[in-house]
Amino acid sequence: MTTIDGIVRSIQRDLSPQFEERLRAELEGHDKPWLIDQIVRLTLDAHRHEEIDRAVEREAKAKARAERIERVKALALDEATLRTFLGVHGGASRDGLIASGHLRAEAPAKGTALLRAGDRTDAGEVLLQHAKDVLFALLFGDEATGTTLERTQHELLTFALPRFKASALDFMRAATELTAAGTWQDPDSVSNDERADNVLLEVQFGDNAEELVGNGVVACLGVINNLEVNEQILYARMINVEETTLIS
Repeated sequence: MTTIDGIVRSIQRDLSPQFEERLRAELEGHDKPWLIDQIVRLTLDAHRHEEIDRAVEREAKAKARAERIERVKALALDEATLRTFLGVHGGASRDGLIASGHLRAEAPAKGTALLRAGDRTDAGEVLLQHAKDVLFALLFGDEATGTTLERTQHELLTFALPRFKASALDFMRAATELTAAGTWQDPDSVSNDERADNVLLEVQFGDNAEELVGNGVVACLGVINNLEVNEQILYARMINVEETTLIS
């Protein structure tokens, strides 16, 4: 009696020589240390794999944080440089970023997939990293990072994004993450969501009386949304905090 399993096994047997040939060709292109690491990995159980992966992830995040801190120091962000950033990138839009050569016209429509490196030009990659560095400086910058901004009042920033896009802002620190279910009815029927799995991030930061820092945060999020997060509406809210439990 013919079964699907039998058909699959038969096809696998037929393709086995081609698979082996392709595998050998691919492995020959890698160096010896990489091959040794992979052989060792194959001998470990699943639990050990997870431990190694977590360690590698921690090291990668620590390296990325250290690199970001150095870039933020180089920014030497102050009121003058922030006003320049706002003048150039405030009110960023998808059409504007395409016209300026930062985003490719064929990038996925807003409200759909997270934008990848291939959806941006080299200039877009540079701008995205710059916007994230400026956002980091605005929210967390101090004398240690060469950030000199007058901060006379406390603000609470809350913004929401789909969980599968949260990696775009994984550089955030001192942030509270909450799970939330969202509903979005898109008039153009591109990205309707029903009980979507969203993440709410809350961050307290210092602003000045003119709310210049808050305006900078909005501008940075606009660039990041249009170059990576790719939501039709990226919800963000800032409220003044009269009293806070943060103690320095």
